[in-house]
Amino acid sequence: MNTVSATAADPALAAYYGRRATEYDGIYLKPERQADLRWLEAALPPLFAGRRVLELACGTGWWTPHGARDALDWLATDLQPETLAIARTRSLPACVRFAQADALALQAVPGAFDAAFAGHWWSHLPLQQLPAWLGALHTRLGPGARVVFLDNRNVPGSSTAIARRDAAGNTWQQRHLSDGSAHEVLKNFPDEADIRRALAASPGPQARALHWQALPHIQHYWLLSYELA
Repeated sequence: MNTVSATAADPALAAYYGRRATEYDGIYLKPERQADLRWLEAALPPLFAGRRVLELACGTGWWTPHGARDALDWLATDLQPETLAIARTRSLPACVRFAQADALALQAVPGAFDAAFAGHWWSHLPLQQLPAWLGALHTRLGPGARVVFLDNRNVPGSSTAIARRDAAGNTWQQRHLSDGSAHEVLKNFPDEADIRRALAASPGPQARALHWQALPHIQHYWLLSYELA
């Protein structure tokens, strides 16, 4: 079994997501998640209207056409060429560009941005790395920038079960791919208090106007937006 953690250029992480690329969109086909997905797809475009956006870990690009609809410029990045190849096949706004880049090496991503977005990325960052990573992201953006994250909530019967919790409090899942391989994957499920603590502990520009949405009618996901002071 491979153990997949979020570290820059982690070979296990790269291998897992490369092998999973053609299966990844199956998570968006679960019947119980459809109402949530439609709500999120409609909620994203106004958050980025007129902005130059850096999308981190875009994967197969499910969220890219929705978030980028009204953006001025959108750079969608991911570490894996296999997922980027799928993302490029989607029907996309003209403002979208792609680049292969590691979300854990932000200094290497070229360009100037006044917004950032990541879907299903926060949950794969080790708790002990979150504040420093957020500080690095905020430094790339500057005052007045908008940051948006969305990710999963832990819903029994729909989410993969948590297999263990490590000494730092991170939770791990056991996942299986169609090729028969087994992988232990870091997957945290923060609540609003966890989010606020991580942001308060991050160095550099601080978050303001934080808006957390995990509403009763949105059962499987949470959506976070804030601006930088």
